[in-house]
Amino acid sequence: MTTVAEAFARAGEDDRAALIGYLPAGFPTREGSVRLMSAMVRGGVDVVEVGLPYSDPLMDGPVIQEAVGIALREGTTPADVVEIAGEVARTGAATLVMSYWNPIERFGAARFADSLAAAGGCGVITPDLTPEEAQEWQEAAEACDIDRIFLVAPSSTDERIRRVADSCSGFVYAASTMGVTGARATVSDAAEDLVARVRRATALPVAVGLGVSTGDQAAQIAAYADGVIVGSAFIRLVLEAPDLPAAEAAVEGLARELSAGVRRRRDTALS
Repeated sequence: MTTVAEAFARAGEDDRAALIGYLPAGFPTREGSVRLMSAMVRGGVDVVEVGLPYSDPLMDGPVIQEAVGIALREGTTPADVVEIAGEVARTGAATLVMSYWNPIERFGAARFADSLAAAGGCGVITPDLTPEEAQEWQEAAEACDIDRIFLVAPSSTDERIRRVADSCSGFVYAASTMGVTGARATVSDAAEDLVARVRRATALPVAVGLGVSTGDQAAQIAAYADGVIVGSAFIRLVLEAPDLPAAEAAVEGLARELSAGVRRRRDTALS
């Protein structure tokens, strides 16, 4: 199993940011999601976020909502998500689960952490869980050496950033924009300032998500962040593909473009 710390350390040794890719488990099918996430890893993704489909994804934009809806109609359960994460972990990428809190709470926090660790997963991102409400999850995750990853946003105060960062392990997820997820033509200028503020509060790596869809955008963010997170851009390619093999090729191709982008960080920073 590759841990989050190992993935970021390897990227740092290459003088680049880590590339993090997201896809929902069970989208477009159970087998298909494993094949697509494996294609992301072949293309250069260092860390995979396996999305846990949820029926009320309030923080997600229309592209992710459509993919999650497909996964739910496929009957994807939290237990399936854990199994899929285990299969993806065998590719050698650090493998996380991205989930709203409600499904984990209903599954059982300790049971979920234990199952994920046994499968080979190494962390969980909980976008709607605040540190103040996370004691049960913190204890369960720590007992299984599962990283806890919380979010900060441009609106977060410095005090709030410190509180969130103190509760994180693995890395801090910096949402570059306010609002729902989705690929954008440009990346928010607030992201660089947010990363600088987080770095004043913690030595953990800082990864930026929400909006990245091209290699140029990845290079832009990699010039100041430790990780670049991409989700909706991968999903859109799958939705537009005529079949699974075409989707695999498209996903791997975008991963290669993004991987090349994070390796341009030094040139971008100096330009």
